[in-house]
Amino acid sequence: MSVSTAALDPSVCAPLPVLGQDVTVPLVTGGEVTYAALDYAASAPALQRVWDDVAAYAPYYGSVHRGAGYLSQLSTDLFENSRRTVAEFLGCRPEDQVVFTRSTTDSLNLLAAAIPANCQVFVYETEHHASLLPWRDAQVTYLNAPRTPDQAVETLERALADREPYGPALVCVTGASNVTGELWPVRELAAAAHAHGARIVLDAAQLAPHHPVDIAELDVDWVAFSGHKLYAPFGSGVLAGRADWLQAAEPYLAGGGASRKVARRADGGVDVDWHTTAARHEAGSPNVIGVYSIASACKALTEAGFDSLVAREQELVSLVREGLAEVPEVQVLSLFGDDAPRVGVISFVVRGWNSSHFAAALSAEYGIGVRDGLFCAHPLVRTLLGSDPQDPGECGAPEAEPGERSLNAIRVSFGAGTPDEHIDRFLRAVTELVREGAQWKYRTEDGRCVPDRGEAPQV
Repeated sequence: MSVSTAALDPSVCAPLPVLGQDVTVPLVTGGEVTYAALDYAASAPALQRVWDDVAAYAPYYGSVHRGAGYLSQLSTDLFENSRRTVAEFLGCRPEDQVVFTRSTTDSLNLLAAAIPANCQVFVYETEHHASLLPWRDAQVTYLNAPRTPDQAVETLERALADREPYGPALVCVTGASNVTGELWPVRELAAAAHAHGARIVLDAAQLAPHHPVDIAELDVDWVAFSGHKLYAPFGSGVLAGRADWLQAAEPYLAGGGASRKVARRADGGVDVDWHTTAARHEAGSPNVIGVYSIASACKALTEAGFDSLVAREQELVSLVREGLAEVPEVQVLSLFGDDAPRVGVISFVVRGWNSSHFAAALSAEYGIGVRDGLFCAHPLVRTLLGSDPQDPGECGAPEAEPGERSLNAIRVSFGAGTPDEHIDRFLRAVTELVREGAQWKYRTEDGRCVPDRGEAPQV
């Protein structure tokens, strides 16, 4: 393999320290190796800075918005300051609200519950299921996968112009594909939506960790993302943007925190006065540690210099693509073509290999963690693979033996914490597996391809 990270520009920033960077894993062929986490698109490792901030706060943990004690007041201040940090990170407008949720999926389901009656929703088939599926109570138009950014805009404009009856409408679009990593023309799509009287929500789950997101600059109405993609621990997310639909909707969850005043009526019923602030949709005791971890990650990325992080990641993207291009059996998946700008998310298939088998060999023989499957974007992956929409397939591995045709793909993803060595090892492993084959025998177990511990290595 002639492509190496030795070619990286030394002036570009070093990877950020993350948890797990020194973890070793056993190899089926013997010995151990430092784990190469190349599945950032599923969950990025937490930044060491985030973990340290959370550990420093943990002894001062207290209830939020609920107590007069010092720790409660401290936690409340921390919670609300985190809201302001996230708003600044996203370039929110003065009238925007930042609502804390559990994830991108939770954020988009919250918005789906808040859209007005008779709202029409327009969503591309290329979306992750988190943004493809929440609109069950709306009239949904699913748009075919575009093959260029211009075609994406034209498709949306035609669909919006043809809608009947004319009324409230919402467009949902990703900022960066979780399958191909390609950047979508968000600003142009927002302009098209607004020109036709529609609003737009940006699924920034894959964009925010890799590229600055500015609500005002992009002119989107809402942004949704998850903490566990943004180098923070699991369990927290954000929905940020316009307040009017959120204020007019029934609370996402009914309970303490969302209610401002509750009183019994003379007839025995209950009258509730709900908050009109973000608290309206944050019922229950909030995940203050998760919220603080998101704010900490936002600060860490900003202080590290997002431009430098983007520059380094783009060098890694180029190296991976150049390295895979040297292996004729590898087909990289793309909607918009080789020249499309993208983040550190690349999916591919290998001729002659079942994708689950290939991913299992990367893990068992090289200590490399990637993802295989349909990546919870089934229509998109099937479109890219040219398979029939009715073909079987799941988010995980298919029920196929090693060597059989796979309806799934392999995804390698990386970001601010990826060391150069992980990219070098991945490219070397791909080349060796294709040219020399796996060193071990594998079998399918519970839908996953795993090393066969009862078999001797292949010679």
